[in-house]
Amino acid sequence: MLVVEEENHAASEEGENYFVSMTDMMVGVLFIFIIMLMVFALDFRTKTDDQTDALEAARRAAQKIEVLSREVQHHITTMDEASEVRRQLLTEIRDQLAARNIKVEISPNSDVLRITENAVLFRTGSWTLEGQAKNNVTTIAQVLSGVLRNYVSCTTITGARDCREDDAPVVETVFIEGHTDVTGPDLDNWRLSTARAAETFQQLSTSAPELRTFLNHEGQEILSVSGYSSTRPVDAAVSPEAFAANRRIDLRFVMENDSRERMEQLSRQVDDMRGEVEALINALGGRP
Repeated sequence: MLVVEEENHAASEEGENYFVSMTDMMVGVLFIFIIMLMVFALDFRTKTDDQTDALEAARRAAQKIEVLSREVQHHITTMDEASEVRRQLLTEIRDQLAARNIKVEISPNSDVLRITENAVLFRTGSWTLEGQAKNNVTTIAQVLSGVLRNYVSCTTITGARDCREDDAPVVETVFIEGHTDVTGPDLDNWRLSTARAAETFQQLSTSAPELRTFLNHEGQEILSVSGYSSTRPVDAAVSPEAFAANRRIDLRFVMENDSRERMEQLSRQVDDMRGEVEALINALGGRP
C-alpha cells in the first residue's frame, strides 16, 4: 500500500510540474505586460506638466499594448492548431481500436480517450487486469505505439535521440488516469485508482516497450500515471451498471501550448487596458 501511495504522490508531483512548465510562456507575457504598464506610469507621472509629452507617452503605451495583443492572438491560434492535431490523433486511435473491436470514447473537448468498461473492466476493489481486459490493453498498447510515434517530439528507439525538425504541434504528456466507483472508503479508492493506472501503465509498456522511448520537448517520457478515486464519474447513477462504467481507465492527451483559457483571459485584460489608454488619450485631447 505504501508503494501505491508513493506512486500517487509522485504522479501528483509530475502533474504539478507539468502545469508549472506549461505556464512558463504565460508568466513571460505577463512580465512583459507589467513592465509596459510601469513604463507608461513613469512616463505619465514625469510628464504631466507637459500635455504633449503625456499624450505621446499614452500613445506609445497604446502601441505596446497593440503589439502584445497581436502576440497573444498568435499564441491562441497556435493552441487552436494543437487542439485540432490532438483531435486527429484521438480519432485515429479510436478508429484503429474500433477496427479491432475495442470501443473507446472521445471526450467532448477531444482531450481524453475513455476506455469503456466493455474494453477494460476492473472487478470491485481490484486493480488487476484479467482475461480479456488484459488482452485489450495489449492491443491498445500496439495501436498507441503505431500512432503516437507520429505525434511526439523525440524518440530513442534506435538508441540515439531522434527529434522532429518541424514546428508541428506535438504531445507533451499522456496521463493514464485510474478511476473507481463510490463504494468503499475514500482513502482506499485513491490508492486503488492510482494502482489501476499503474497496472495499466505496466501492461502498456510491457506489451509495447517502445512507448517508453517516446519523449516530449524536454526529453521526458510522455507516459504518466494519475489516480482520481471516484471524483470524476462518467455515470452519477447509483447502480451496478454505473459503478462498472466508473471503474475505468482514461487516457488524457496534453499537447504543448495547451493554455488557451489563460491566454484568452490575458487577452481580455489587454483589451481592457487598451480601452483605458484610449480614454486617457481622448481626455488629453488627442486621438488614439
